[in-house]
Amino acid sequence: MKHFNRITFDPSVMGGKPCLRGLRVTVGMIVGLVASGYATKDILALYPYLEAEDITEALRFAAWRSEEIELPLVAA
Repeated sequence: MKHFNRITFDPSVMGGKPCLRGLRVTVGMIVGLVASGYATKDILALYPYLEAEDITEALRFAAWRSEEIELPLVAA
């Protein structure tokens, strides 16, 4: 996996979905806001505990993840 400093995975936070810095803010939520037309400054106003770098990394992670290929696990 590519190295992302701000993306965390914790089964006890948002069911293990990729989140920003262990907060209850998922990458998917940020991507959805951007896709809906929200600018970085708008998102930061809604979530003042986020940083601009969080939004950039969420978008980078989503772009990287969309290019990954998922292969089914084969039972032994």
